[in-house]
Amino acid sequence: MPTVTVEGVGAFEVEAGKKLVLAIEDAGIDILHRCGGQAKCTTCRVEVLEGDAPAMEEAERDRLALESSFPPNTRLSCQVRVTGDLSVRVAARASTTGKEPGPRPAD
Repeated sequence: MPTVTVEGVGAFEVEAGKKLVLAIEDAGIDILHRCGGQAKCTTCRVEVLEGDAPAMEEAERDRLALESSFPPNTRLSCQVRVTGDLSVRVAARASTTGKEPGPRPAD
């Protein structure tokens, strides 16, 4: 099983094919996902520090193209299926922003 490491939190195993946002949330990390996994916002964004995330699909690519201030290794965790080991930095957490996480994205 792939291992996901979240900077400042730790590492955990993830079933291959699981959405990254759900893997992070199920590990007890309060990642934001305000649009419920629809690639409409960027609250679930992560920076991929190590590992290879699958190629972006159109919805993610189009949404991220609207942002100029994000690092080039930014991904929307609601659009990434874990296929191998990844190390990421979560951009926004409920506990640090004071916002509710949002509706749980569908698998």
